Amino acid sequence: MKWVTVVLALALVWLQQDLWLAKGGWRDMWRLESQAERRREANQALVWRNQALKAEVENLRNGQDAIAEIARTELGYVGPGEVYYRILPASEAAAAEGETAAE
Repeated sequence: MKWVTVVLALALVWLQQDLWLAKGGWRDMWRLESQAERRREANQALVWRNQALKAEVENLRNGQDAIAEIARTELGYVGPGEVYYRILPASEAAAAEGETAAE
């Protein structure tokens, strides 16, 4: 009777070893689930970015205001009859005054 118990205990340990440690076991499953969750989060961030880019493209196709805003901010465009004021931080203003005085 003692031998049967030992054999069954060893069989149980062997089966559990496969369940917990073998490829495709619980440990592997937990790793894959966490990897899948990280990928889902990255995909969601990319979906949000794509939606923002689609909205910007739609604005550029249909809205003249968006084109004018981008021309002003990225290209420095100033429309006819407009006055452009540039306010520099104190450190840049002092450097600009020093360059002007040196000339």
